Amino acid sequence: MIQRTVLIKFEETTTQEQYQEIISRFTALKNVLTGIVEIHAGLNLAEKSKEYQIVLIVRFEDQAALDAYAANEDHQAVAAFIRDSGRIDSIGVDIEI
Repeated sequence: MIQRTVLIKFEETTTQEQYQEIISRFTALKNVLTGIVEIHAGLNLAEKSKEYQIVLIVRFEDQAALDAYAANEDHQAVAAFIRDSGRIDSIGVDIEI
C-alpha cells in the first residue's frame, strides 16, 4: 500500500469557504477513482507548520493506483481548483506502508 500526504499553503486571500470546497472536492475523488483505500482531507490543526492550511492524505492499493490517480482528469480538475484558489506551495510525500 502507498500513502501520499500533501500539505498545501495558500495566499492570505483564500477564504474558509474555498478551503471547505477543496476538502469536499478532494474527498469526493474516492467515489470516482479505483484503487483508493482511504482518503482524508482537512484543515491543519498543528501550531507547527501552520503556514500550510490544508492536509490531504490518500492511501492507494499499489503504485499502479497512485499512477492512475495522478493522471486522472477528475484529480487534475481538483488540482486546478486548488491552484485557482490561491495555492502558493505544496509539499507531497509518498511512503510504502
